[in-house]
Amino acid sequence: MHHFMMFSLLVIIGLQVSVESAGIRSERSIDRYYRSELTVPNGGGWGSWGQREMCPAGTYAAGFSLRVEDPIQGDDTALNGIRLHCVASKGSSDSYRDYSSVQSDVGSWGRWTDIKWCPSGFLTAFQLRVERSQGDGDDTAANNILFRCSQGTLHGDGTNWGDWGTWSQTCEGKGICGLKTRIEVPQGRGDDTSLNDVIMYCCD
Repeated sequence: MHHFMMFSLLVIIGLQVSVESAGIRSERSIDRYYRSELTVPNGGGWGSWGQREMCPAGTYAAGFSLRVEDPIQGDDTALNGIRLHCVASKGSSDSYRDYSSVQSDVGSWGRWTDIKWCPSGFLTAFQLRVERSQGDGDDTAANNILFRCSQGTLHGDGTNWGDWGTWSQTCEGKGICGLKTRIEVPQGRGDDTSLNDVIMYCCD
């Protein structure tokens, strides 16, 4: 009996250590040091902010994809998610075979678009297309995103409601390395908007 109790205690301790270790790894994945954050003034105001999610250490976002709901002539949500694709070094756009992907909170509707890669370097700034409040009409909030790369720009495959705002500041450091999104949860019979706003993080 005593040996059984000791064995049970060791199992419990082992499980506790395993859970604590997993928690530490999780915290480290989102607590990568960042040098600056990028925001835009025209983001939507509905919903709540998700968790900051960062590219693995030593990697930076060189591409992105979007989760977009196509127009449905009903309760449209437009842009639902943004995913960053992170690489360690720069090659041609055809050589991005070894990459990792990160995303913050994502809405419930739509499909993911194909990845768009920078022709050179990393993502360094962004611009958001947002539809202002429609009153009693159908709100969609964020519709599309435009990224500036170290060289060139990338236009997202989002929808066309709303207007483009101003550019964010340009990254201090090598490039964008993480993001945090503002998402409105499903409203049931109410008006859904899904993704409203995003903050990008830059690393050395």
